[in-house]
Amino acid sequence: MLSQFDPVRRRAKVDAEESDNGLHSWHLHVCSENNFPTAAGLASSAAGYACLVYTLAKLYGVKGDISSIARQGSGSACRSVLGGFVRWHKGCDPTGLDSVAQQIVPASHWPQLRILILVVNDRQKKISSTLGMQQSVKTSELLKYRVSHILPHRVDSIIKAIKERNFEMFAELTMKDSNQFHAMCLDTYPPALYMNDMSHSIVHLVHLLNSEKGRTK
Repeated sequence: MLSQFDPVRRRAKVDAEESDNGLHSWHLHVCSENNFPTAAGLASSAAGYACLVYTLAKLYGVKGDISSIARQGSGSACRSVLGGFVRWHKGCDPTGLDSVAQQIVPASHWPQLRILILVVNDRQKKISSTLGMQQSVKTSELLKYRVSHILPHRVDSIIKAIKERNFEMFAELTMKDSNQFHAMCLDTYPPALYMNDMSHSIVHLVHLLNSEKGRTK
C-alpha cells in the first residue's frame, strides 16, 4: 500500500502552491471494504487500489494523471480510475512512467450497453492473477505470439467497435479474446485454470442463443 502513498505525496508537493500546509505530516488510517467476492476474478484489487489512489489524490489535491500510480498497486486499477471505456497503454519506458490509462469514450457514449456478471463461484482463486500472469510470461509460447501478432490489431478493432457502438463486432471480439486468454492460461506451465464447468455451460448457452437468433445478440 505504501507504493501508492509515497508517489501521491511526492506529486502533491510538486502540485502544491504552498510549500507546506501540514497535510504531509498527517498519519492516515485506511479502511477498505467491498460488496463483492474478493480474489475471485471480479477485479477486487483493481477496484480497491483505484479507490485508494483516487481518494488520496483528492485528499492531497493531486492534479493530472493518477493512473500510473494506481497501476503500481494493481495493473487493472489504472483503468478503473477513469471510468467509461478505457485503454491501458503498455508503454515503452523501462521505468513504466508511460504505462498509463486513457479514456476512449465516457460511459455516456453507449448507454444502451448492459453488463451482466454471473458469479458461479465466489471462493478465492487457487492461483492469483499476479502469479498466473507471471507464470504465463515465463512459460507460454501462445502469450508471446498473442502479444506480437494478435493484440495490436485487436485493440484497434475493439476501439473502433466501441466508438461506432457496433455491438456485434464488440461482442465477437470480446468472446474471441476471452477464449484466447483462457487458452493462454492452459498453455501456461503449470496451467492456470480459471473457468469451471458452470463457466463453460454459460459460454455454450450464449452460443446457442446467438445461433437461435441468427446473430450475435
